Order: sequence, then C-alpha cells, then structure tokens
Amino acid sequence: MFGSDRNTLRKFYQESWQKAQKGLPVTTLEQQLVRVISEHPEYHKAILDDDATQKDWAVESGDTNPFLHLGMHLALREQISTNRPEGIARCYHELCLKTQEPLEAEHRMMDCLGEAIWKAQRNQTAPDEAQYLACLQALLLK
Repeated sequence: MFGSDRNTLRKFYQESWQKAQKGLPVTTLEQQLVRVISEHPEYHKAILDDDATQKDWAVESGDTNPFLHLGMHLALREQISTNRPEGIARCYHELCLKTQEPLEAEHRMMDCLGEAIWKAQRNQTAPDEAQYLACLQALLLK
C-alpha cells in the first residue's frame, strides 16, 4: 500500500490517529490502526510528534519504534484473522487463555514474528512458517 516509504506510512499513522481524535470519519484500515494505537497510550505522544516520521529508533539504546510495534500488532491480527500461517489462530487463542490478556498474548507473539522476519531478511528468503509456528507453540510451554 505504501511501498517502502516509511515516512508516508508513519504519516498515515499520525493522520489516522488525528482524525479519530477529532471525531472525523475513518476508513476500515484506519479503524484497525486507531484501535491498536488506543491500546498503547505510551506511544500517543510519539505518534503525534511531527519529527517522529524522520526518527530512527536504536534498539541498541533500548528504544522502541512505536510505528514498528503497532505495525506488528496489525500484522499479527491479520494473520490470526486469516489463520495464516495455518495454526496461528489456535496458538493465539491458547496463549490468550494462558495470559488472560489478548494484548499480552500479541506482545509475546511479536518476538516470534520479529525473529521470523529478521531471519528471512538475513537469508533473503520468505519467512519459514514452520519455524515461526514452532516458536509460537513454544510460548505455550513457558
């Protein structure tokens, strides 16, 4: 939808949140994004910061990129709703039962998603769905 232009994507996050705050109509995609943002009050200031679209968050410094974090929630929710990869919906529901908190379940799942994406980028391949699911299933044993 936005290609590889992170600034355009980040601006979309900002504009969606601003529209919702003003009570303006939002699209279905914006509704999904606004819901995720609303669940993360710790990121509200960063989302509204005009300099945020240009900022790099250094993991080494302990910084969390709010746009990446929120985007991973959206990705997980899409995967869960479509059960793609097959079995992820079951893992999610079982993890929700274990944590008693859907948002916490997603936060735990993010580590597996991030690892799958990182390995795919490093190896210049598609993400390994079997390894991704194995990582998710291991969360249920912890």
